[in-house]
Amino acid sequence: MEPVRNFIGGAWVEPLTTDSILRADPFTGKIHLELPVSTAADVDLAVKSAAAAQPNWAAMDLADRLEALNEFADALEDAAADLAAAESLEMGKPVDIGTQFVLAGIEVFRESLKDAATYPFDEEYGGNDEIRTFTRHAPVGVVALIVPWNFTVAGILLGLGPILAAGNTVVVKPSEKATPSAVRMLEQCALPVGVINLVVGDGRTGRALSENPDVALVNFTGSVGAGRQVAQATAPRLARAVLELGGKDAAIVDLGVDVENVAAQLTYAAFVNSGQICTSIERVYVVAGIADALITALVAEARRYVMGEKRSAGQISIGPMVDAAQRNIVRYHIEDARAKGAKILVGGEIPDVPGYYYPATVLTDVTSDMLVMHEETFGPVLPVQVVASFEEGLANAAESHFGLAATIFTNDVTHAEAAAQLPVGMVWINQWQGSGLVRMYEPARASGSGLTGGRAAYDAATRGVSVSIPKRLVPPLRLSAD
Repeated sequence: MEPVRNFIGGAWVEPLTTDSILRADPFTGKIHLELPVSTAADVDLAVKSAAAAQPNWAAMDLADRLEALNEFADALEDAAADLAAAESLEMGKPVDIGTQFVLAGIEVFRESLKDAATYPFDEEYGGNDEIRTFTRHAPVGVVALIVPWNFTVAGILLGLGPILAAGNTVVVKPSEKATPSAVRMLEQCALPVGVINLVVGDGRTGRALSENPDVALVNFTGSVGAGRQVAQATAPRLARAVLELGGKDAAIVDLGVDVENVAAQLTYAAFVNSGQICTSIERVYVVAGIADALITALVAEARRYVMGEKRSAGQISIGPMVDAAQRNIVRYHIEDARAKGAKILVGGEIPDVPGYYYPATVLTDVTSDMLVMHEETFGPVLPVQVVASFEEGLANAAESHFGLAATIFTNDVTHAEAAAQLPVGMVWINQWQGSGLVRMYEPARASGSGLTGGRAAYDAATRGVSVSIPKRLVPPLRLSAD
């Protein structure tokens, strides 16, 4: 097995640890990787490297920083196939899905760099006849970027652009379940030494990074439990934390929609990447008058999803789950639903094949007390509950301690307007993921905190400094607002 190293100060270095964890190939279940668990001392080296690089990086002209970052994007685009292959091997997604999301991540990264050109790093705000007052949006310093295992490369790129374009430096911590693709990504990096650093390990490494006193901002995507730990780690020193956590995203299907189209969208949103997406649709509320037709169409669509390589043009490949632990969560949710009276229409059983596969599953006769309807399943499972009206579906969708996203299928404009009031960070009308990955939002409830995307991502990565100066001194300062 190829050793995994940290990337610190522009060099690949052995972690200062004897502790490691073993990871299994999701396609076979056999051990294929030994991952060192970086210590607090490793983390401190990475943070010090980032801190040393930050002043010079921030002092560069914005145009020069953006040029360097776009060159990094070019290198990643050239390596997209290799990055997708690494993601497939580490967590099981089909290579074509991996490629799609790697390229989408690069696109978002490039778009975020364009935002830098219009972001008011220096803006005039306040003043009087004698004094001009400017707000300077200065970089916060060293940022910890902790990403989940389901889309490592895209997960890094979604937050990285504004962090670096604003003049910060970063320490990246990928999940222990999906580290090699992050290593491959950093192998493409030709940015100045120390601008990007990488530490590998598990939650102990992430905790040390969150607790490091020289980290000014933690940008975290992951579970609710881990997110709470990040919040607790940053609170004593009053450091910032932007958190995107779990979800239990609902879909509501109204009368009068195109059933076949909606069924295709719902199954894709539930089963792509084996349901291991933060915004996967995990519960469906369908109005009674259209329920039978929709359920029939959902079952037909679900049967198109085959485990492993597809064998005909009409089939869709579904990869294994990331590991046995995640598949066991899915199994437990299904067994709980079955014991409480749910009807499994397709799927619902662990197959007798190597690896961590779980079939596309549709179930009905579900109730709100079932785990599959109120806890994050994170697997290829689509529970469907029939409701008497759109309003009942809307109320049920809002009954959750999560608040990440919701998808509404309706041709009624008043229903669409009502859906926009759901307590979630994103609402998509008639198109799951309709906004793509370029968006600005803040998760609600236990799904996280902190507005992100677009200008908000730059606001989070900068600190406003009010500068008041006599008007006669303004021109020499060359503030961009002048």
